[in-house]
Amino acid sequence: MKPFVGREIELQRLEDLSQSGRACLAVIKGRRRIGKSRLAEEFGKNKEFLSFSGLAPVKGVTAQDQRDAFTRQLATLFHLPPFTCADWSSAFNHLSRHLSKKPTVILFDEISWMGSKDPTFAPKLKVWWDLALQKHPSVLLILCGSISTWIDKNIINSTAFFGRVSLYLELAELSIPQCRELLSLQRFKGSDLDFFKILSVTGGIPWYLEQIQSHQSADENIKRLCFEKNGLLVHEFDRIFNDLFSSRGEIYRKITEILSQGMKDRVSLQKAMDYSGGGSLSQHLKALEICGFVSKHPDWSFKTGKVGKSTLYRLSDNYLRFYIHYIEPNLAKIEQGSFLESPLSSLPGWEPMLGFQLENLLLKNRSLIYKALGMHSQDILFDNPYLQKASARKKGCQVDYLIQTRPNTLYVCEIKMRRRELGLEVIEAMKAKIASLSLPKGFGICPVLLHLGPISDALLSSRYFYRIIDIADL
Repeated sequence: MKPFVGREIELQRLEDLSQSGRACLAVIKGRRRIGKSRLAEEFGKNKEFLSFSGLAPVKGVTAQDQRDAFTRQLATLFHLPPFTCADWSSAFNHLSRHLSKKPTVILFDEISWMGSKDPTFAPKLKVWWDLALQKHPSVLLILCGSISTWIDKNIINSTAFFGRVSLYLELAELSIPQCRELLSLQRFKGSDLDFFKILSVTGGIPWYLEQIQSHQSADENIKRLCFEKNGLLVHEFDRIFNDLFSSRGEIYRKITEILSQGMKDRVSLQKAMDYSGGGSLSQHLKALEICGFVSKHPDWSFKTGKVGKSTLYRLSDNYLRFYIHYIEPNLAKIEQGSFLESPLSSLPGWEPMLGFQLENLLLKNRSLIYKALGMHSQDILFDNPYLQKASARKKGCQVDYLIQTRPNTLYVCEIKMRRRELGLEVIEAMKAKIASLSLPKGFGICPVLLHLGPISDALLSSRYFYRIIDIADL
């Protein structure tokens, strides 16, 4: 079995639930490849573990095909002769007859695939839970799937399941230290720069990290996965949108492609898309947010410390952004094998792209930045990327990451990733940025530099920055 890293809190919550002395229902949500079923498998490894998975929703798959797949898996688990069920109630009840008094974990993986073709699936699942599984106090039923919107609609926000779900888990990417641990367990021994190169492409997605081979360098791994004809991440983008959004995949693709160019509010996004769908754009953004691909960042007033009216949307998934900028434009060359001998550094804008990807990664690891700055989360009013729009009275300005603390202090954070030495020019850029900010009187400003790569002695001795944080130390 592959190494398992992290998820200590989630495992403990599942264990607490299993010790309750009653049948319990848990829901695990999260992005494709985030490790939902792997978490359930890890939790169930010392228990009776019964796993069922829906069929991928390719063209022609019917509700009966899904039931047949379920009964085949059931027959395999309990060494039964092949059988079929024309109704989900029959299939569920057949499973009930084989449950014992041992601690048992039942996993319905990709439940949205399992039930999307049959509108009676969720109601019959609820009846089975009420009338059958409640009689088995040693059972924990886990429902999970990548289409979080289906789970939200049919399970979490359904009145039929009100009061029945005991635990919701939404899996985030692994933290930077956990990613390091996972790669170390796989015997990857690259430098700090190599490590962050890999995370720039994969983010903290466990399945992507598991594809890294220890005998290859970071560049060789990225080439194999992203720039070879049959590389695992060459066609992953299409699988994500075909599996998750089916016939609506194109609208979601368009949103991600535009957001890959930079943060936008809903009005700007709608204009860039030439989209006339009205309020449905907000629904599409919500779906991408639920799936873990897009994050939203509300603006706020420095003076009042309250949320403003505008919200910026950001493509927060490292793999999707890397695909849009580097894999998709080169698909024809990838098919021809044109990248087999070319260094990755020859790709246009390679180093600035790595810096932006690193910024994306750090925003998902804010607690590490808090710790490096000696902060506690309760002291922070707001922290987000910050965009100040230009007007007649003020200049436009964008800050990689801005933290406002309760004593009216602003930590203006600049994130840099470079091979060559970073010098005093970063101070001048920071001064210009701070000068552009429209600030109330009485605010303190603390410039912060987070860097990966060498910095000059002159920059270190300038004592301009409140903190200079080597990202490798995180």
